[in-house]
Amino acid sequence: MLAALAALCVGCTASPVMPTDEPVPDVVEDVSENSEPETQASVPKPRPRPQLVPEPEPAQPITIIVSGRQPAYADVAAALRLLYEDAAIYDLQGSPASPVSVIRQVNDAGTSAVVAIGLRAARTAVAMADAPVVFSQVFNYHAFPLLGEHSRAVAAYAPLELQLEEWLAHDPGVRSIGLIIGEGHDALLAEARAAADTHNVELHVHVSSSDQETLYTFRRMSRDIDGFWLFPDSRILSARILTEMGAIASRQKVRIAAQNDGMLKLGASLSLSSVASDVAAAIADIIDRIHVSGVESVPSLTALKEVRVVTAEPGIVRAQ
Repeated sequence: MLAALAALCVGCTASPVMPTDEPVPDVVEDVSENSEPETQASVPKPRPRPQLVPEPEPAQPITIIVSGRQPAYADVAAALRLLYEDAAIYDLQGSPASPVSVIRQVNDAGTSAVVAIGLRAARTAVAMADAPVVFSQVFNYHAFPLLGEHSRAVAAYAPLELQLEEWLAHDPGVRSIGLIIGEGHDALLAEARAAADTHNVELHVHVSSSDQETLYTFRRMSRDIDGFWLFPDSRILSARILTEMGAIASRQKVRIAAQNDGMLKLGASLSLSSVASDVAAAIADIIDRIHVSGVESVPSLTALKEVRVVTAEPGIVRAQ
């Protein structure tokens, strides 16, 4: 404001002219040869006042929708609640209302963004939410129409190079690794191959279409590998197949690195999972960018930065 007032006063050194009722005398110009004409001083026009731009109104609170009470979902929701104390949280598993009714409530209440954790929440939010949607903890997101003009995703797994680095630090004897995955994970496979090249590890890859094909392939693959990278692709895995794979790995002395702690009970050597606070931070960054520049300014998928390591040996838990 002081700067604006100063700008208005530039060139205003003359005393202001007071109004008078006396007549103004005629002015006679001296145009003789030895005199210079006098010019009437022009009064500068006042500059327009600068328009004050109103500060933007604060964004509405976000809404968090959780698919269920699994630790992987609940931990991310809890980490988000630390960042957004005024966020509304809906648990689809514990809510008496249907997912459709929940989204209608969210739309009626108004929200600046919807965070969907897990596949069920993501599918419902993307299909019906009026506000932009950021979803996480969805491994097979590409198998559903989840990414679009008003939705963005956070990776469902920790960075693969960091995973492999931690795995080899725990078990440096692993030099040949198997990986079986369903169709559509080209980006994951490219990242896994790059990580294997960086750490000079031989990677055996097979793309499967069913759980039975996965078991058959793993049985043959287990003879040539000393480690197996297990990803939670529910299209090609089942509880029965996982149990049999654990038994085969035990007989062949193949060390399994899984993506969640639950696999430790089925014979996995260690779990290399995402860190809840890292997932929450990625979601918060996406929401901030959406509020500032719109959804189109955010890439479709945002990678994570950290990995949580839990081994089958009691008491060993480490986040990197």
